[in-house]
Amino acid sequence: MKKLFFLFLIIPFFTAAQDKLLVEGVSPGLYLTHKVAPKENYYSIGRIYNVSPKEIAPFNNLQLEKGLSLGQSIKIPLNGTNFFQSGNAASDETFVPVYHKIKEKEGLYRVAKNHNDLPLETLKQWNNISGDAVKNGVQLVVGYLKVKKELSSLAKNGIGALIGSTVIVAAEEKKETVPEVVNPPVVKKAAEKTNAKEVETKTVAAAEKVIAKPEKITPVAESKKTPREKTTNDADFKALYESQLKNAEGTETTGDAGVFKSTSGWTDKKYYCLHNGASPGTIIKITNPANGNVVFAKVLDAIPDIKKNEGLLLVISNAAADALGAAEGNFSCSIKYSK
Repeated sequence: MKKLFFLFLIIPFFTAAQDKLLVEGVSPGLYLTHKVAPKENYYSIGRIYNVSPKEIAPFNNLQLEKGLSLGQSIKIPLNGTNFFQSGNAASDETFVPVYHKIKEKEGLYRVAKNHNDLPLETLKQWNNISGDAVKNGVQLVVGYLKVKKELSSLAKNGIGALIGSTVIVAAEEKKETVPEVVNPPVVKKAAEKTNAKEVETKTVAAAEKVIAKPEKITPVAESKKTPREKTTNDADFKALYESQLKNAEGTETTGDAGVFKSTSGWTDKKYYCLHNGASPGTIIKITNPANGNVVFAKVLDAIPDIKKNEGLLLVISNAAADALGAAEGNFSCSIKYSK
């Protein structure tokens, strides 16, 4: 009897640990898995996940009239009614984070692509990721389940009625972010050693510098046909490329490259690409034979298997294509990287 009492005591804690929602499948067939509990049916489960019972049954190739069995696992479809990656909820609703568990050799680009083409920058921001590599088994937020507060037991894990740029991390991982521009100790020290006029001058100069900084993000000032130097001086990725090449055999090939849109690389010259032969994280040296321009791009993932990518050697970010002086559309290139 004592053992049974102990088991009943720990069940609530075990259940709480299982509350994190893990998405499966790829868009447009994304779903969650639910195990039928006592007294549950299509309608009560539908209220939990904010989806119609008439959608759950056919999604599982089941008949609504036949009901469900205790312990049966069913798939809960994630669609335009209950799954969101932007927008607002009503006052009686909340958004609950939905996670994807990283598989072996799975890159961030592939994760974003498989979950309704979520922008890569949004995926990084939600999960407080600054780099491009993620360890196997890590769980990343890829969207939100919208549920009714009064009808769903999942509402207790909700973040509110707005999906914005808030970073979603575990409580123990949260860190206070201090803007780099603002440094109170330095300002205080300056005030002690300089007069009010000098402090005001430095403050205005700093403010002008901060205001001017965002202008560098907009690549409008340059044209794809503008003559460029032979290299992009991509110090970070170039050094990493040389380091990788020292420790492994290099391979060279030529072929056609395609282009994907990205906001990365315009100011920091950190370029990215997709390639089927190199592992994520590999740096590829890309040369445009037409003008000799060179860039060093980090591999995010494999090239998506879609019609427009047929026959392509690699796909690079539009910032990298611009640095290579390539015309819009596909272009010829030569590449070299460590195997």
